[in-house]
Amino acid sequence: MEYVELNTKQKMPALGIGTYKSQKGEVGKAIKIALETGFRHIDCAYVYENEDEIGEILKETFDQGKIKREDVWITSKLYNIFHDPKDVQPACEKTIKDLQCGYLDLYLIHWPVAFEKERILNCSQEKMKTQ
Repeated sequence: MEYVELNTKQKMPALGIGTYKSQKGEVGKAIKIALETGFRHIDCAYVYENEDEIGEILKETFDQGKIKREDVWITSKLYNIFHDPKDVQPACEKTIKDLQCGYLDLYLIHWPVAFEKERILNCSQEKMKTQ
């Protein structure tokens, strides 16, 4: 496994599995296979709407002792509606809870553009009503 050394001296696995557009019911299987085949970097994000399923697999894997938490690099991202300083910590805590991983190795700002929180939340609620 190749690593990239960060300015903090931490070593991040150079190759990881992304979870963007991974469907519910499938992303967990993909993560499980990736971990079994040696991937040690998982890239997630709140907006992908699959961190809870990924968390189930991470918890199962770590609880079985197959792989230690400290051996997996987990990245997630702050979504655009949570850029207000009062929203950052709760958003990060939700991600950690959903991923059931205890901590994140890297937490990024997903895009450097903030969205209007109320407008996005209202659109999401309307979308859910039509499904």
